[in-house]
Amino acid sequence: MSENTLDGLRGQIDKIDDQLLELINQRGIIVQKIGELKKEKGVDPYDPVRERAIMDKIAGRNNGPFETGRVQHIFKEILKIALSLQEEDRRKALLVSRKRKQENTVITIRGERIGDGEQRLIAGPCSVESFEQTASVAEQVKKHGIKFLRGGAFKPRTSPYDFQGLGVEGLQILKKIADKYDLAVISEIVSPHDIEMAQDYLDVIQIGARNMQNFELLKAAGQAHKPVLLKRGLAATIDEFMKAAEYIYYSGNENIILCERGIRTFERATRNTLDISAVPILKQETHLPVFVDVTHSTGRRDLLIPTAKAALAIGADGVMVEVHPDPSVALSDSEQQMDFKQFDEFVKALEPSGLLTKA
Repeated sequence: MSENTLDGLRGQIDKIDDQLLELINQRGIIVQKIGELKKEKGVDPYDPVRERAIMDKIAGRNNGPFETGRVQHIFKEILKIALSLQEEDRRKALLVSRKRKQENTVITIRGERIGDGEQRLIAGPCSVESFEQTASVAEQVKKHGIKFLRGGAFKPRTSPYDFQGLGVEGLQILKKIADKYDLAVISEIVSPHDIEMAQDYLDVIQIGARNMQNFELLKAAGQAHKPVLLKRGLAATIDEFMKAAEYIYYSGNENIILCERGIRTFERATRNTLDISAVPILKQETHLPVFVDVTHSTGRRDLLIPTAKAALAIGADGVMVEVHPDPSVALSDSEQQMDFKQFDEFVKALEPSGLLTKA
């Protein structure tokens, strides 16, 4: 074979490669248009019936020299990147996406700026049990220069026989204590009907893990005029977590704090499995502040300090933790709350990391 003939054949391949590249990109443009139409109709991007039809057509039309299975494999890869293109477009469309807003969302709560690069602490009892109990915790929180007090007034519990919280009375207690100690209060609301009422008492509305996909509650929180702390569901993917936040954002409330609190796995050494890698993923994929609840993710007092350090080291905007005057008599989650001495040690261990911004 002469050199001229070889060069000629290679030239033909180069032209075909150019044509293939152009056709693949043209296909991609059409796929994006299909994705937009599917999004408008609320249809899932992946269509297994359509994919099967394409594979069958290839099998019927392939005349070689490549084996049908090999050609189908090539087309499966093309379909795969096309699907990723549709998914990428959907992620770009999310209002909470970093692709829609490059700068970090910063939320001002009682003069404190969440998401500004400083790392902060939220602390308080699992449940509001009485004025005296909550006030004593608030005093400790204030002593350490911490601005945010958490406390459960409405407690969704696994068992109907467990303490369900004081309800509105608990919110009233939190409000009085917040005014006394100049603290910002965070508490969970479980019903859409209570959102409007809760705004009279709370600085931040929390939506708990069990309600992450309570879409009516998310919409109601989106219409509220207070920031929302949204916890990740017990078995929610990061994509599902982001889309839950999207419900709030789309409904009108842009002041959202995401909170990783561990997910349910087969491991029983801890209450849940802390997905620490979710923090940098959420920071990259969204522009929202990200906190880590180390109490609920571990369920163990002895793991609170190392997991809190890990959360801060990996870039969380803050940590949430539970404190009680006497955990042994707590009406809920007694095994995971710290007493005041342990809380002192916890704060002392974290201070070198630059966590606490003094009020």
